[in-house]
Amino acid sequence: MIRIGTRESKLALWQAAQVKGGLQAAGYDTQLVPIRSQGDIDLVTPLYAMGVQGVFTRSLDAALLAHKIDMAVHSMKDVPTQLPQGIVQCAVLPRGYVEDVLVFKGPGEKFENSDISLVIATSSIRRKAQWLHRFRNTTFENLRGNMQTRLDKLQASAWDGAVFARAGLDRIGLLPNNHLVLNWMLPAPAQGAVMVVCREDDGYARRAGEKIHDEITAGCTAIERDFLKSLLGGCATPISAHAEHHYSHISFVGNVCMPDGSDLVEVSCTFGPNEVCDAGFTAAQKLLEQGGNKIIAKLRS
Repeated sequence: MIRIGTRESKLALWQAAQVKGGLQAAGYDTQLVPIRSQGDIDLVTPLYAMGVQGVFTRSLDAALLAHKIDMAVHSMKDVPTQLPQGIVQCAVLPRGYVEDVLVFKGPGEKFENSDISLVIATSSIRRKAQWLHRFRNTTFENLRGNMQTRLDKLQASAWDGAVFARAGLDRIGLLPNNHLVLNWMLPAPAQGAVMVVCREDDGYARRAGEKIHDEITAGCTAIERDFLKSLLGGCATPISAHAEHHYSHISFVGNVCMPDGSDLVEVSCTFGPNEVCDAGFTAAQKLLEQGGNKIIAKLRS
């Protein structure tokens, strides 16, 4: 029996169900074990004020190390680039949508005017920074909670809209018609991907994970996370990245933006098959050389 640890939200349970279904199809007996995280308990404090690194993953990782579960399922964008000692990645599921979306109220055409005054809800520093780079006259409202809770808060408010990960809303059937796909907003590294981790010394779980592992998604997200790691970023930094697999190469776009949107540096790269291992680090160095070093220095200070 493989005990699969998961957060309690509808989206987290959906992700865990994909793992459970894949393992059962491969012949493994499984059981879901819901566990509450600090990020699920405190829905008021902005993420950047909570010591956000691992805020959604710590409880599951602790349960894993305590042998209360055998695998933990994480939204990959929430996982720190350095895994806890004794824990390893054993599977990455096929990726979903990577984009962010704006769920809006009122006419969608107004978002074509960059000078309009707006009130937008999000707790993400990355989303705020890129939004402000495009829409300077914006006031932000903090928005926490599961997907349904956030949608309900939006409908009960006077806000113009709220920003969500497209994959999250789509996976649980909550993506409304009144949404705009923000193709100009680069996603968080590993957005739309699901990571499964287990104990390093658990050979049975590691072999099971190989049955549901998607190598293409794993490769692209590894590049994005290496890019983030090279810039010493985390969930609370305005660093974005997206790597995409093509037949003969990997295309990559990454950026870093001042939190107030005043400055943004972006880098685009193409990597051949023999360059993939160092692609994230190479892209990060290129970004720093093109002026990103000044923004990173300001963020660190």
